[in-house]
Amino acid sequence: MFYFLSILGSFDNSVGKLLMAAFLGGIIGWERERRGRPAGLRTHILVCVGVTLMMVVSEHIFEKYKTFAADSIIRVDPARIAAQVVTGIGFLGAGTIMRFRASVRGLTTAASLWVVAGIGLAVGSSCYAPAIITTVLAIFALLLLPLLERDIKRDKYKTLKVCISGSEPYFSSITEILKRNDMELQHYGFERDLMKNEILYNINVRFKDEVSVSKVSDEVTKSIKEIKKLGWE
Repeated sequence: MFYFLSILGSFDNSVGKLLMAAFLGGIIGWERERRGRPAGLRTHILVCVGVTLMMVVSEHIFEKYKTFAADSIIRVDPARIAAQVVTGIGFLGAGTIMRFRASVRGLTTAASLWVVAGIGLAVGSSCYAPAIITTVLAIFALLLLPLLERDIKRDKYKTLKVCISGSEPYFSSITEILKRNDMELQHYGFERDLMKNEILYNINVRFKDEVSVSKVSDEVTKSIKEIKKLGWE
């Protein structure tokens, strides 16, 4: 019994490495789980433990066959499996990225999976201090940095869609309204329906204050009576 506990208490063996990987990966997975992200506690633990196991097996293979002479046909590289892990983890991360209209969700979760894979490789290769420091930095980035990001006035991007009846051009009037409300024109496009005698404008803008959206909508609606539809994406 005491021998078994001593094995679990030491991180210089495979069992200890796997337990440490589960703990460190679970810390980051807990943060993702509480935010309701697609890859949460279980996914991060499985990734970190799995990658650690791959690294442990890779080192075991190297230790087993390193006695072969240099002219042997067997070439053993302990970093070969690790290189495949770094490449393959991208497919798992890509599955967590989802696009909803103009926004993209899941990038942070994909990055956390990539970091967890690196932590697993570090634990598997006995680099415990870098693994622990990386875990602390990752938790700092996931928990504390969002509090700082709230005070950053970030640029926002939307597309104004305006459907106007008739053939009279109103693009210059719309751009003047955008300028008055601190919206910067990025690019635009329009379609003219000759059968319905309508013009559809798609105007991409950049701005900082969300209040500008409602102000522009009100001004455009009041200044152009021929509007049939108005919306934002």
